[in-house]
Amino acid sequence: MRIIFFAGKGGFGKTSVAAATGIKVAEMGQRTVIMSLDVAHSLSDIFDLDRSLLDQNKGRPAKVSKNLWIQEVDIQEEVEKNWGEIYKYITTLLNTTGLDEILAEELAILPGMEEVSLLLYINHYVKRKEYDVIILDCAPTGESLRFISIPTALEWYIKKIFKMERTIIRYVRPIAKRLYDVPLPGDDYFDAIEYLFERLKGVDELLVDPEITTVRLIANPEKVVLKETQRAFMYFSLYKMNIDAIIMNRILPDDVNDSYFQDWRESQKKYMERAEEYFNPVPIFPVNLFRSEVLGYDSLKALSKEIYGARNPLERFFEGEPYNIVKENGEYRLTMKLPFVTKEDVELNKLSDELIVRVGGFKRHLLLPRQVAASKSVKARLDGQHLCIHFRGDDHDQGEG
Repeated sequence: MRIIFFAGKGGFGKTSVAAATGIKVAEMGQRTVIMSLDVAHSLSDIFDLDRSLLDQNKGRPAKVSKNLWIQEVDIQEEVEKNWGEIYKYITTLLNTTGLDEILAEELAILPGMEEVSLLLYINHYVKRKEYDVIILDCAPTGESLRFISIPTALEWYIKKIFKMERTIIRYVRPIAKRLYDVPLPGDDYFDAIEYLFERLKGVDELLVDPEITTVRLIANPEKVVLKETQRAFMYFSLYKMNIDAIIMNRILPDDVNDSYFQDWRESQKKYMERAEEYFNPVPIFPVNLFRSEVLGYDSLKALSKEIYGARNPLERFFEGEPYNIVKENGEYRLTMKLPFVTKEDVELNKLSDELIVRVGGFKRHLLLPRQVAASKSVKARLDGQHLCIHFRGDDHDQGEG
């Protein structure tokens, strides 16, 4: 079983790359499903399919070629199937505030419902072994991070709050009925949450298992996009997900010699070099800008050749954590593996929310989480093959150890 996330800023070829990868993998004989995690689904448009094919399937996988299915989840179908009692209670609760019934029904679809539905599908497909490969066309970065954080948040809620909440409601409900006209959730509501959680069990382990799941970030060689990609890289790393490639899309081909594009070419070259500094040792796959819109099976197949060449898309192109951040005793510690270096080789600079690590000719830019970036003191020490960088929130002088 293999799960591959394609993530990054919206509008830079994420869906096309996911679709192209799915085609190549399916043609290798692997039963493959490409799932859209974006509310604004565009998979069917990228494949240039008749919309009715997806409509007939009502959010279930639709076969587009041998060994290849695509799935655009229908949130209304999923609400009825997975959220019945929960949705019904929230709608009733909103109705008591005087909201219009249709508006109450719309507002009762809470943020996260679609993401949980997709997680349920992933867990189901893995447990039933329905597919060999699951390819995920993620929503823009912020929504993708919410998606991968949901299992942890739900587990915390079930373990810390759920049982206590259910017990309190059981005792309070008879009294509340006499004093208030606001309905309290019944046992069906709590049973539905418990059942939902049971079906999600194990999916968090799937997402962080590097033997099964890897993340590939889609970027363009532009300043703003690279900054967004750095941020995505940092957060996926914090969630312990293995990023095994950066796909640098829409690079001007060498045969474009028109002087009109000269500045653009120079700019792209500069940001490609910067990307190497940012993401090393994770490999970068450069992909040339196509002459026309990438649309339809044949065009996507050509894109897959441009991305992977003779490489197997199911390969793990990088294994291991480029860096790790933990918090201990009120102090943040960032650890990087840097074999064969000495104390004299290392130079650190912290600029705003970025940490720049120089080791000889090697330079690495790391975007820091807000809490870490706010630290006043930065000190480092070598511990065997690892560089340990300590961030403190006090007013000590910044320096290197």
